[in-house]
Amino acid sequence: MTLAAAVPKHSSAADVAIVGAGPAGLYAATELARAGLSVRVLEAGPDWELDDLISSQIWARRLKWRGAPVLNSGRDRFGSSFVTGSGVGGAALHHYAGWPRLRETDFELRSRYGRALDWPLRYADLAPYYDRIQAEFGVAGDAAAEPDRPPGEPYPMPPIPGFTQSRLLGRGFEKLGLRVSPQPLAINSVPYRGRKACLYDGWCDAGCPIGALANPLITQLPQALAAGVDIRSHCEVLVVRTDDRDRATGVVYRDENGSRQQLAARLVVLAASAVQNARLLLNSGSARFAAGLGNRHDLVGRYFMGHMILAVHGLFEEATDNHLGVTVGSQMCLDGYPKDRGAGPFGSYLWGFDQALKPNDLLGIATTRADLFGTELADFMQRGARHLAVMTGQCETLAAPHNRIVLDERQDSHGMPLARIDLSLDDNAEALWELVRRQGAQIMTQSGAQQVWLGQRILTHPLGGTVMGRGPEDSVADSYGRVHDIPNLFVMGGGLFPSIGAMGPTHTVYALAARSAEHIAAQWNTLTV
Repeated sequence: MTLAAAVPKHSSAADVAIVGAGPAGLYAATELARAGLSVRVLEAGPDWELDDLISSQIWARRLKWRGAPVLNSGRDRFGSSFVTGSGVGGAALHHYAGWPRLRETDFELRSRYGRALDWPLRYADLAPYYDRIQAEFGVAGDAAAEPDRPPGEPYPMPPIPGFTQSRLLGRGFEKLGLRVSPQPLAINSVPYRGRKACLYDGWCDAGCPIGALANPLITQLPQALAAGVDIRSHCEVLVVRTDDRDRATGVVYRDENGSRQQLAARLVVLAASAVQNARLLLNSGSARFAAGLGNRHDLVGRYFMGHMILAVHGLFEEATDNHLGVTVGSQMCLDGYPKDRGAGPFGSYLWGFDQALKPNDLLGIATTRADLFGTELADFMQRGARHLAVMTGQCETLAAPHNRIVLDERQDSHGMPLARIDLSLDDNAEALWELVRRQGAQIMTQSGAQQVWLGQRILTHPLGGTVMGRGPEDSVADSYGRVHDIPNLFVMGGGLFPSIGAMGPTHTVYALAARSAEHIAAQWNTLTV
C-alpha cells in the first residue's frame, strides 16, 4: 500500500508537525501518535516502498540526497549526498548499519580532557534507550568480546560471521598486538521479529531488499501507519512560523504540486539532516528572531563535525572472497579508541574490516584505482575481483565554532537560501589522520598483502550544527532537543551531537529520539500551554 492510499487528503492542523521522515522523525512520530496525538510528517523526498529497493549500484543512488545542493567553503570539503537520504526512511534506507554505542568518555570531552564540548547528559542517561532500540530493531554482536563496552543489555542476536577477509586481515592485527571483535550491526544474523536473516551479499547500500538490515521501511513505517501517523512525501518545509509569545505555531511548506501550504501545529519537531535542520532554523527568522530561530547567541550552524574515513587496500596472493559479507564489515578493532595519547594526537579512531565489495561505485573495486585506464584497469579488475581486501578507519573530529553551516547568497529553485558548509580541520585532526594512515598501511602489510595503497580522506556523517547543551549561551537546544527560548520547538537527529566519538551515529540518533519522544509525551501539557 502506498502512503497516498493510506492517508487522507491534506488538513490544516495537527498536534505535532514533524519535518523529515528519516529514522528520528519516524520513530518520534510513532511514539507520539501512540500517546494519542495527531501527528503529520512532512518529507521533502519521495515515497519509497520496500519493493523500490533494487540490488543495483545505479538504482541505489536514488536513495541518496536529491534536494537542493549543499555548498562547501573552507579548506576541507564535506560530501553531503553520500550519507544523506532522500525520501521516506531517510539516510537509514542506505546506511551500513554499524551500531556501536558511544563510550562514556565521548560525553565528557570538556570535563575530562578540557577539549571541545560536553553533552548535557551522560552515557547512563542514554543507556536504557540504547537497550530499548537494540531490542526493537535487532542488533547482532558479542557484548562480552567487545573491548570496553559500556554497561547495557547483551545484543539480542549472535554476531555476523567472519569471512575470508576477516581471517586474512585478522592476522595483521594479531601480529601488531591489536585486538579485534565482532562489530555490532543492525543486520539480522538470524531471523528476528519476522524479518529474514542476512544473505551476506553486500547490498546494504541499496537498502537491503529482503529487510534483513534495519531500514525504516520495514522496521518503522508499518508501525507509524498503524499508529495513525499522517506522512506526506514531496512536501518541503521552508519556514517554521512563530508568534509574539515566542512559540512555534506551525510550518510553511511547498507541496507535491509546488504550491505553498501552511500547517498549524501545537508542537514542531525538526528531524531532517543536521544540515537541513540548521538551514531551516536560520531561514525562519522574524522580527523577534532576526538571526533565525534558536540563534540568539549565533550558535545555529556552529560546531559542525564529520568523521574522517580512510580506506586501506591490499592485493593478496590468496583469494579474498570479497563479494561476501556486509558493506561495513563484520569485524572491528577499538584499540585506538582511548582519546588521550599524551604527546600524540587527541581523539578516538576505530577499524572496520571484512567488507563486501562491488565492482565499482561506492566502495567499489574499480574506484580504488582511479589512476588506471583501459587494459590496465581491466587487468586490475580481474585480479581485484578475487584478491582485493579492504579495511576502513573512522576517526573522530572535535567540535569547533568556526566549522559551521551558514546560509549562502545563492538560492534554490523555490527562493530558499542554500546551505553552505564552512569546514577547516585543525592540526590535531591532521595528526590523528596521519597516525591512522601509518597504522593502516602497517596492518595491511603485516596481513600479507603484496601491494598496499591508501584511499583519499572522506568526511562523512553530518553531525553537530544544532548542538545540545546546558543553556542558550553554549548551545541551540537542551538534552531533549528543545530549542532554547521556544518551548514547543524540538530538534532531533545527529545535529544535536556536541561530540561524535568514532562510532557510527545511527544507534545514538535513535536512542536520543526515543528519549525525546518520551519526554514530549510526558510533558505535553506543559510544552503546549
